[in-house]
Formats: sequence, C-alpha cells, structure tokens
Amino acid sequence: MRRALIVGVNDYKFSPLFGCVEDAGEMERLLSRNDNGTENFDCEVIVASSKDLDDLDDEDTDLKPLRVTKSKLRKKIREKFRNDDDIDIALFYFAGHGTFSDTDGYLVTQDSEEGDEGFSMKELIDLANNATKIREIVIILDCCYSGNAGNNILTNTSELRKGVSILTSSRENQTSDETRNGGLFTKRVCIALDGGAADIIGNVNIASIYSFVHQLFGANDQRPMFKANLSKLTSLRKCNPAIPIEVLLKIPEYFSKPNFEFPLDPSYEPDLKPKNEKNERIFSHLQRYRAARLLEPIGEEHLFFAAKHSKSCVLTPLGKYYWELAKKGRLA
Repeated sequence: MRRALIVGVNDYKFSPLFGCVEDAGEMERLLSRNDNGTENFDCEVIVASSKDLDDLDDEDTDLKPLRVTKSKLRKKIREKFRNDDDIDIALFYFAGHGTFSDTDGYLVTQDSEEGDEGFSMKELIDLANNATKIREIVIILDCCYSGNAGNNILTNTSELRKGVSILTSSRENQTSDETRNGGLFTKRVCIALDGGAADIIGNVNIASIYSFVHQLFGANDQRPMFKANLSKLTSLRKCNPAIPIEVLLKIPEYFSKPNFEFPLDPSYEPDLKPKNEKNERIFSHLQRYRAARLLEPIGEEHLFFAAKHSKSCVLTPLGKYYWELAKKGRLA
C-alpha cells in the first residue's frame, strides 16, 4: 500500500501566499492516479486557503480549507509515518512558508509566532527515521530554507535511515520563488511526475525528478537539493511507456548479443520490395527503438535508407542497458 499526506498553506496572517493550495491540488491529482488511470497513492490533502469556501471552484471541492496548526500537522505526519506492516511507501509534501533558527529549520504553520516558528524539520526527519517498518519514505518540501531538512545544523551532518529520501526546493540558506500560479519548484516537479522524468518504461522515481528539476534552475536561481539513503529506487508514478513492454522485451530476440549488428534489407521497409510481413513487423519495432534512442543505423541517418541499402543497425549504450534488463527479466 502507498499513502501520502499533501499540505498546502496560503493563509498566513503575516505574509499570505498565493499558489500553495493550487500546488497541493495538482500534486494530489498526479500522485493519486497513474497515467493509465490505475490507483497509485492514497492521498490525504490538507490546505489552508485565503479564499472563502464559496469562492472555491467546483473542481476544488475536495480541497476544503482547514487551519494548519503545528499540533495538527504533527498529528497527521505521525499518522502517515505510523509503523504499519502493509505500507510499502509513504510520501509527505509541504508547500508553504519555511524558516530556520540557529539550531533547526521549520515548516511554518498558521499558529507560528516568534520563538515558536512551526513544525521542526528535525522532528519530521526523526519521525521518518523511526518509521522503520515502512520500506521507503519520500519527503518533498517547497518552502524557503527547505534545504535544512535532514541537516544537523550544529554539526553540519545528515543522518537518514535506509529508505528515506528528501527533495527540497532550495538550499538551507535560500528562499523559494512563488508566482500567483504556484511555486516554481512544484510546477517543475509536477511536469516531471506527468512524464517529464519518466524512463523508457514509464517509471518516475525521486532521483529522476531531482535530475529533471535541478537542470531547469540556473546558477543564480534557487537550487533544489536531494538527500537520500536508498538501496533501490521505487516508482512514484507510472506514466505511459515510450515503448510497449511487450515490444521492449523482444530486444534480446532481435539482438542475440548487445553488440550484435542487425542486418537489414529492402524487405523490412513497407514501401520497398520485396514484401515480407514478418520483416515489416520487426521493422516497426526497430523504428520504436530508434525513436526512443535505443538503436541507430550504421552508415545511414535513417532506418529507411539502412533497409534500402541493406545496411545494419546496432543498439546504443541506452539500448544495451535495456537489452540487459530485458534479458534478466527486470523490466518492471
């Protein structure tokens, strides 16, 4: 089982935000279902909106504005990080204000005040580290100074138990930008979850999200941070694969070895003669490999001309990687 707690806070008396509630709704939409409509995370969404209930659009009816206090946030996180035997992965997402002191970072709640800023990032990580029966815990924070999560500010060390990962919108000393349409970081995380960070078979994991997102920020922008102690990467969302699995599994059938040169001739190309339906079907699969950068023709720019001139094609380094996965039955 997979469960997630998604929190977005706009309604702060001292400095209201504009896009955190919208960001929480978009995260819930993407995480609750895979691309093909199958169930993914069982999501609980908590938002504090500066809008009245009557001002919410019909599509926002699941995002009932509540008061997000430190005690309520602590209670909900404890529930999601509870040591249940049947939970494979738990995810926590927060969008709102963040701050830090000499000893800790904080997720700012609506009842924050000077000297009691909100929910401690150290307590958040302690709860994750203690949830040892949950195989993997993913924490995604879109708030200022979120890079403090997972850091011991006094010793400048990070201690995460195996299975815990943290993705933050900025370094420990940086703010996180927001527009009226939401946080820049979350918008890019959502693009990643929507397929931007998917591999050939459609899997999106926390490391691929970070790899996708951090490249979209420049040297003078906020810098997302990724901290993890993982022995494997779990898919957070399944997107439509670039190549159907049944087609991808045929790579070892067509290429007996990773360095095998597959010989082509005019019978593989439907627009050429002689006609050969079996070869044309294989050629359609090779074209899919080519489109996904798994294959390249030798001596020609296009597969059409490789077939027309009886040239060969070979697997690229990425193709050899998926050849090995297919050969070992690890495509999942």
